Amino acid sequence: MGEGKGKGKALAGKVALIAGATRGAGRAMAVELGRVGATVYVTGRTTHGSVSETGRPAETIEQTAELVTAAGGEGIAVVVDHLQPEQVRTLIERIDNEQGRLDVLVNAVWGGDGLVEHGQMMWECDMDKGLRMLRLGVETHFVTSRYALPLMIRQPGGLVVEMTDGTEEFNRRYREPFYYDLAKYAPIRMAKALAAEAGEYGCTAVSLTPGFMRTEAVLEMFGVREENWREGCKVDPTFAVSETPAYVARAVAALATDPDVARLNGRSLSAGALAKEYGFTDADGSSPDPARYFEDFMTTGTAPDPDDYR
Repeated sequence: MGEGKGKGKALAGKVALIAGATRGAGRAMAVELGRVGATVYVTGRTTHGSVSETGRPAETIEQTAELVTAAGGEGIAVVVDHLQPEQVRTLIERIDNEQGRLDVLVNAVWGGDGLVEHGQMMWECDMDKGLRMLRLGVETHFVTSRYALPLMIRQPGGLVVEMTDGTEEFNRRYREPFYYDLAKYAPIRMAKALAAEAGEYGCTAVSLTPGFMRTEAVLEMFGVREENWREGCKVDPTFAVSETPAYVARAVAALATDPDVARLNGRSLSAGALAKEYGFTDADGSSPDPARYFEDFMTTGTAPDPDDYR
């Protein structure tokens, strides 16, 4: 089920909001939901003529919306800073006025990679950077949910996906540095809280992690393109278990089209595990499982053969 084959337009008539869809996983998730027929509102701060602090002007929310429409859905780009409650409230009011419903919310806002200070103790980290990281990775998520959920719970069947890095089990160990650890564990707890509160209204909330994603920025960091990405393995052998953003995006599409998704309410999920359950693959037809790779690596202290984990 490489691209969700067999699903057709399973989300025709459904409405999704991808908060943080300018690039990477957010963009890919918007496209995959469009592929199965959804109307997808895509938000971000980088647009034609305006660039966020991430500093990547070549990727815009307008491009994402165009890709959604080309895939078979309807993409609608809206400039939103999810740290500004009034902007988020206005966004949800617009969705309500235009669609009258919201079926899928993916809280994918991040943009904090440039703030991570590896190798620093908590008391050595720049507090302003740390607090900014928490605002980007945590506050944006709960502000968006605060305004979106009243619209979502009007009818049962809603799905909230909290994007993070690492499953609950994997993140039981310390994910240094301090502020990064907090920023990536908080969405797991938020999903559990939303599962408890919104579950009684028939709304499902989960947290979801990709593996080692080959985003636009990661490809540039390794000095490769998607066409020759394996050259990056010469820099870091673990790159061999990397995946395209489409992999976790297909996980979201699988969840959104699963009529029994409520069984997963409150769960911490990974793209690799969901690929086994739903049968989808990455763009190249492989099924990378970096979570298991790094778990085995950290348990044994010996680097396994990455090809055994694809």
